[in-house]
Amino acid sequence: MGASIMLRVWVVLPAYNEASNLPALLNDMREAFEESRDLEGHVIVIDDGSTDDTFRVASSPPAGLHVTVLQNERNRGLGETFKRGMLEAMKHASPRDVIVTMDADHTHLPGLIVRMVRMVREGRDVVIASRFVVGAVVRGVPVHRQVLSRGMSALFRGVLPIDNVRDFSSGYRAYRAGMLQEAAARFGAQLFDQAGFVCMVDILIKLDQVGAIMGEVPLVLRYDQKDSPSKY
Repeated sequence: MGASIMLRVWVVLPAYNEASNLPALLNDMREAFEESRDLEGHVIVIDDGSTDDTFRVASSPPAGLHVTVLQNERNRGLGETFKRGMLEAMKHASPRDVIVTMDADHTHLPGLIVRMVRMVREGRDVVIASRFVVGAVVRGVPVHRQVLSRGMSALFRGVLPIDNVRDFSSGYRAYRAGMLQEAAARFGAQLFDQAGFVCMVDILIKLDQVGAIMGEVPLVLRYDQKDSPSKY
């Protein structure tokens, strides 16, 4: 039998003052890629003008994990940082590669990447780690924030329904690189032109317009694991 063909996975990590959370996250990511022998992981950390040791920590990853660190000269916010990381990944990715986005605060567990990538291989263009499907678990998030998130989900599903999407704002996703590149050819600079968390909703709307097939997997959200409050 011939050797299996490696699939490259580009992980985009916007990070602002995450020096305390990055070591555990990057170590878990290394383990996830080591356990999946046919995935080749490439991590892109975008340090969004951090005032702590985020850049230094990201530049000294666990052995065996390939990490590239980009640095914003000042804090530019989630929208601009997400855009920079996505464009960097898209520049290097082949159409069959998978681009994963996730939070850098260790609330998103890297072990789920393998399952999300498998769904892309099975035909999905976008896979969302969702808080609102059977099997999802949310730990450490205040009740008022959970209520707000569910209200936003209901609003978006009513106003901007997209097949198979319930969690519009989750930042933990896997994208087929070829679909992102197709959307970039259509929208140009407008593909990533929104600030704040709205950028996560906006990209779904635009990908839906180019015919992306979407799906969700249950998210285990661990706010109880992070060492500092949310920055974005």
